[in-house]
Amino acid sequence: MNFAQAEFVIFLLVVLAGTWVAGERRRLRNGFLLAASYYFYAYWDYRFCGLLLISTLVDFFVAARMHRCQSPRHRLGWLVVSLSVNLGILGFFKYANFFIESARPLVEALGLHASTLNVILPVGISFYTFQTLSYTIDVYRGKLRPHSSLLDFALYVAFFPQLVAGPIVRASSLLPQLAHVPKYRPRRVYAGCQQLLRGAVKKIVIADRLAESVDVVFSGVELYSSVTVWIAVIAYAGQIYYDFSGYSDMAIGVAKLLGYRFPVNFRHPYLATSMTEFWHRWHITLSTWLRDYLYIPLGGSRGSSTATKRNLMITMGLGGLWHGAAVTYVLWGIWHGVALVVERSHVKIWRSVAPALRWIAVMLVVLMGWVLFRSPDWATSLEVYERLWMPFLTAETSPRILWLPPLTLLMIGIMVVEHTVWTTRLRRCMRLPANAWYSPVATAIMIWMLLLYAPRDFRPFVYFQF
Repeated sequence: MNFAQAEFVIFLLVVLAGTWVAGERRRLRNGFLLAASYYFYAYWDYRFCGLLLISTLVDFFVAARMHRCQSPRHRLGWLVVSLSVNLGILGFFKYANFFIESARPLVEALGLHASTLNVILPVGISFYTFQTLSYTIDVYRGKLRPHSSLLDFALYVAFFPQLVAGPIVRASSLLPQLAHVPKYRPRRVYAGCQQLLRGAVKKIVIADRLAESVDVVFSGVELYSSVTVWIAVIAYAGQIYYDFSGYSDMAIGVAKLLGYRFPVNFRHPYLATSMTEFWHRWHITLSTWLRDYLYIPLGGSRGSSTATKRNLMITMGLGGLWHGAAVTYVLWGIWHGVALVVERSHVKIWRSVAPALRWIAVMLVVLMGWVLFRSPDWATSLEVYERLWMPFLTAETSPRILWLPPLTLLMIGIMVVEHTVWTTRLRRCMRLPANAWYSPVATAIMIWMLLLYAPRDFRPFVYFQF
């Protein structure tokens, strides 16, 4: 069940009606939302509801036991239990096939037979694993008291708006909200509807349209000229941004409809003039999670310059591995790690460069990283790089070589306008109140765009595979 499908609209209406019936009865409301969240997850594959329940129960009881322990050694032991169970489940279901396939040549060279497990990846496992781990780690650090209500904690883990693709919400943010029934506020409901519609437009109208051209070019890179491949890579940058930020907007919008606040996950990342700034704007809840629970525990920037660079590389490499069990994802993370290390090593020189040139350099680094992220394998990445940087490698004569659908170019143009003109000029000049005439007009336009420009075939959100 995807946010952008009719089934979800019906599901959401039922959920809203159920919460209205529950009224001020908090436990009834939270119990209903928990049941709805498990139904939402079971709609994907009911067999994996057990894994979600295991993570919930383990971290709830481990945190409670950890809090009662006086011995630091025993507290650490309980933390290791939580880490082992959660990362063990994640590692098996997400990376077993990858490591088996990687070891296959060596095993076969020894004359042995390597069998294939064909493990199915449970949707959302990377997201809810990080979410539950942040809870137990915060309790271990003494930053958070263990929650007394298993019902509320189970809802925190399984809450359907953010369950399958984030944002990764901290327990310190969501659990206090679940402790009381939110007040009904018409303005918040209207804002939630608008954000839900805005996310749907990003995903269905823009991202899915861009994906059509991106898929065609990446499935036959050798057929296209350098110019066309450049446009396709830029189109993919737009596709993944609008796909993922669209999902985040829809998740935040649904949460608002139910009366809850989720953290912002994107702040126009393609306006960044440094790689550090890019990661302050892109997938914010993941980047802050990696910072707080991996980079800083490794030592962060407190040690020597060499240690800081090492910590950055480890963090970004594991961040790439978190996205998927493929060499290209790991290389994507390492690529960003190298860029951050180089930037940190030459801060004074970097700051002396004109902002426009810094922006161009950042965009080139990001685009080259997206080549790795989009390519199904390393060989395809090399093909794309050859096309991008060796324009003399001309393709066979074909009417498709220097042509992409005009709608693709239009969507790229929309991305440029949204990131530049709208965010830096128009919004500052307009200064219109929230209930001005343009608000319902904008809502009507978004609905019209969804009805008119939505592709016939729905594409799953890109981050559902992670």
